[in-house]
Amino acid sequence: MQDQLGDVVYVELPEKGITIEKEETFGVVESVKTASDVYMPVGGEIVDTNTALVDTPELINSGPYADGWIIKVKMSNPADVDSLLNAKAYSEHIEN
Repeated sequence: MQDQLGDVVYVELPEKGITIEKEETFGVVESVKTASDVYMPVGGEIVDTNTALVDTPELINSGPYADGWIIKVKMSNPADVDSLLNAKAYSEHIEN
C-alpha cells in the first residue's frame, strides 16, 4: 500500500490503550497525492504507536517492515487473522 500513496508527509496515530474493532478506521496517512484512512485488520487494543512517524512520516515508505511500522495491537480475537491475505495474495489483489 505505501508505495501506491507516493511520498508520505503526515501520519495520524491513534491513542494507546484504546480498543478498535476490526475494519474500523484507526488513523490517516497523507501523501503528496492523497489522504487515506487506515483500517484495523484485526480488532483489539492499541498497545503501542510509532511516534517516530510524527516527525519522519516518510519511514512508512523507506522501511514499512522495519522503522515504518504504525501500531502494535493486542488482538481481542486471534481468529481475525484467518481472514487476512498473505503477502503474495495481497500483492496480486492490489495489482488487479
